[in-house]
Amino acid sequence: MKLQEGSPRKDGFWMPGEFEDHRETYMIWPERADNWRNGGKPAQLAFTAVATAIALFEPVTMLVSAKQYRNARNLLPNQIRVLEMSNNDAWMKDYGPIYVINQEKEVRGVDWRFNAWGGLLDGLYFPWDQDDLIAEKVCEFNHIDYYSLASFILEGCSIHVDGEGTLFTTEEVLLSEGRNGHLSKAEIEATLKEYCNVEKIIWIKQGYFLDETNGNIDNILNVVRPGEVVLTWTEDITDPQYAISHAAYEVLKSETDAKGRKLIIHKMLMPEPMYITTEESQEVDPVNGMLPRFPGDRLTASYVSYYTANKGIVYPTFDDKNDQLAENLLKNLYPDRKIVGVPAREILLGGGNIHCIAQSIPKGR
Repeated sequence: MKLQEGSPRKDGFWMPGEFEDHRETYMIWPERADNWRNGGKPAQLAFTAVATAIALFEPVTMLVSAKQYRNARNLLPNQIRVLEMSNNDAWMKDYGPIYVINQEKEVRGVDWRFNAWGGLLDGLYFPWDQDDLIAEKVCEFNHIDYYSLASFILEGCSIHVDGEGTLFTTEEVLLSEGRNGHLSKAEIEATLKEYCNVEKIIWIKQGYFLDETNGNIDNILNVVRPGEVVLTWTEDITDPQYAISHAAYEVLKSETDAKGRKLIIHKMLMPEPMYITTEESQEVDPVNGMLPRFPGDRLTASYVSYYTANKGIVYPTFDDKNDQLAENLLKNLYPDRKIVGVPAREILLGGGNIHCIAQSIPKGR
């Protein structure tokens, strides 16, 4: 199944937008006691809720380690397929395959390298070897031909595309020394253009404040449709996110996409700042080599990290006054989709959000 030669650009394939039709969604079951509190039990309920919500709109497959298979099968609804697959943690969007399609709707995968958001320099856990195999395994399992890059580090959460030649990313992540520090910005752009088959890359300087991934794009921006994006926003001038979001807005406002369109930018107010409690911190096992969870650490709480499903949007809720504002905006942006909110604090406590834990396969051959 592995393609030894060629590239998506050379072969006429391109990366579609997440808002385009899906065949199904893949997720990975959380269980690390050194990342998820109480042995992952609360997070497993949150993942079950997300998977159940997505399954309203498209098939869902949950990948589960051998020791957690029976537990996951018992907790998940029958309509969700459960498959055993080794993993290091549960961030399917980051290290699952990125998919490309062609005019005939043939689907292929791209297997990038993964090093836990920075490798031995500033990565978040070790080892990551099983996560780095997930993309290859999923493509092999689904009989999908795939391209494999030997050394280029990329997480799925670090890029967004509009399906029409535009890619959005952050300098904070893609130019970080722990990913591809030996490459220039121009070399990184060339690789993205070759394997995502895009014409233009729009660089935002920073992502969400103190995001432990170094600022992946999906906590600050999402693509509604070509030419239209949502941006994490705050009007609180004392919040460090204020300057970050306003700087991103200025970049987006001054740019045009690959088709020459000025971007329509919707500001999505984030919830009030959220922090890890002492109790939550103490319920995570301290292990050498794993990023500790300290009381008072700020959580990466953003409504922008929602999942676009077939005919549906699954978005995070935080028991915050802005939950309803987020729902109202999403209803306006997606009048043809059902909007479903899922409590996401337990996912935040592990370092991510709803968009980070689900990866779609495009509909096609």
